[in-house]
Amino acid sequence: MLAYMIRRLLYAIPIIIGVNILTAALFFYVNTPDDMARKILGEKNITPQAIENWKMDHGYNFPAFINTKEKGAAVVTQTIFFQKSVPLLWFDFGRSDRNNIDIGAEIRQRMWPSLFISLPTFAIGVTLDLFFAMMLAYYKGTYIDFLGLVAGVVLMSISSLFYIITGQYVFGKALRLFPISGYDTGIHAFKFVVLPVIVGIMSGIGAGIRFYRTVFIEEIGKDYVRTARAKGLPESAVLFKHALKNAMIPVLTNVVVSIPFLFYGSLIMETFFAIPGLGNFTIQAIQSQDFAIVRSMVYLGSLLYIAGLILTDVSYTLVDPRVKFE
Repeated sequence: MLAYMIRRLLYAIPIIIGVNILTAALFFYVNTPDDMARKILGEKNITPQAIENWKMDHGYNFPAFINTKEKGAAVVTQTIFFQKSVPLLWFDFGRSDRNNIDIGAEIRQRMWPSLFISLPTFAIGVTLDLFFAMMLAYYKGTYIDFLGLVAGVVLMSISSLFYIITGQYVFGKALRLFPISGYDTGIHAFKFVVLPVIVGIMSGIGAGIRFYRTVFIEEIGKDYVRTARAKGLPESAVLFKHALKNAMIPVLTNVVVSIPFLFYGSLIMETFFAIPGLGNFTIQAIQSQDFAIVRSMVYLGSLLYIAGLILTDVSYTLVDPRVKFE
């Protein structure tokens, strides 16, 4: 197991470097530093000298990847890629292009509101998805199964914006149970995260139930389940003790891969509820054309997704002894 994990981590290194290079190419070739300066300084009445001054102040006055005017190591080090993208490998996110804030400090501060919303939404949502999916599989072919499928299709067909606006109106404005938007620190944050958590669970429960129901229906049709039934085991024992354990591979694939997205939170959710999390941070950076922040968040998201994939593979061995990594 340890050798496999080390090998997977080593495999991830060239992937991370490749993502870094590709991101830099997209930001520094497709969208050049001159374009960044124009978008931040304004398109009207901007002079070439103002563009050059902005590039020099923000460290974009070098060539993108190769500096032919230098010699030795400076050919590589005196470039935008080395100055702006290489430090991301050791989590040096630098400073923003627009207001010069420390991006790393902002990420460390904003990750907690995102986690306070995402973690309960994830944990409660997965628990409810599995419970209702197993109940529908248990009552397969009955009216309960049919009504559950219809409800799942209806829930997953409704836009998440509908849940947000409806939740804000019903629970915030009409019933006045929770604040419509905003955030606070400490224990006072609880009243601000309850409504986003409820909305997040409702917006994802339809798709979750349908996916896990399909997994359980496929599992209970296998030979070992028919053997267990032939031995006289009750249907509840067949489903919850045998089928659930053997269905954990696709369940873990769906669950663990989604864990990295907990760090980001929900872009739309945090924006509508004015939660100062990473999702809101990313949306604000896109709207203000702050490319340093967007570049940092793209890289961080890629890194977390790769970590999620490794965690998924490792978790397989914990639930299925048939999976061996040589």
